[in-house]
Amino acid sequence: MDKYDLIKKQSWTLHQKIDHSLGTIEKFYNHYQGNVYISFSGGKDSTVLLHLVRKIFPDTVGVFVNTGLEYPEIVDFVKTTPNTQILKPRKNFKDVINQYGFPIVSKKISMGIDRYRKTNSSVQKQLRLYGGINPVSGKKQHPTISKKWHHLLEAPFKISERCCDVLKKDPLKRFAQRTNLYPLIGTMAEESAFRVQEYIQHGCINYDKKIPQATPIIFWTEQDVWKYIHSHDIPYSSIYDKGYTRTGCMFCLFGIMNEDSPNRFQQMKVTHPKQHNYCINKLGLQEPLDFLNIDYE
Repeated sequence: MDKYDLIKKQSWTLHQKIDHSLGTIEKFYNHYQGNVYISFSGGKDSTVLLHLVRKIFPDTVGVFVNTGLEYPEIVDFVKTTPNTQILKPRKNFKDVINQYGFPIVSKKISMGIDRYRKTNSSVQKQLRLYGGINPVSGKKQHPTISKKWHHLLEAPFKISERCCDVLKKDPLKRFAQRTNLYPLIGTMAEESAFRVQEYIQHGCINYDKKIPQATPIIFWTEQDVWKYIHSHDIPYSSIYDKGYTRTGCMFCLFGIMNEDSPNRFQQMKVTHPKQHNYCINKLGLQEPLDFLNIDYE
């Protein structure tokens, strides 16, 4: 695959996209003899994926991870969805940020800062910041923290990307090991550069992962998703009717600096004041938000 292949598929009609996605679902389902599940977040994208999968394989189970960070409207919607299993992580968000740190800016930046702080070698620290030739391997090493975020190294709080691993990936990993089921996931390439690269490397099915997975709507767009929902009269979470476009974890700080006002925390203060008070004052998100100069009131 290449980027032009992705662009071509993104320009297809919705009918073409539906046909291709159904073909991917059928291929993945048959390859694993029906031992698959739908990774169901309760958001619009996975809602469309669930509808597509159950068009041809109606008994496919949906699996939702209730991390404790989901919008209550999402949880309520999931509970109304038939044949859906709800998993819970072994730790909560407060435990994770106390042990590992806050998820800041992006997974890549948070990981880079966490690794930098745990690195003792001054040479390796320089490589993490500026890149260069690794004197041990002789290979070129790219920086893991862009200059724009070097100031976060001085932040008086812990920073880490481990939140998603502990709260979301671990419960799903244990579920897959227990059931021997493989996931169909409703992610889309337009959401991040990382997902574009995932598509270029693996297409719609990644057989190379430790737990293989399929992303049948990865070449869809947000416009396609809403068009599909409305044209098929599919129920969806009421959180979208309150003006939210992003329905991931409520207290996540990834991408917050790119949001226009009102950002997710400013919206939360209006629509979910109890959760806003809890995350800002009880969990301590006030500190990293102030450090990032992000308004949350």
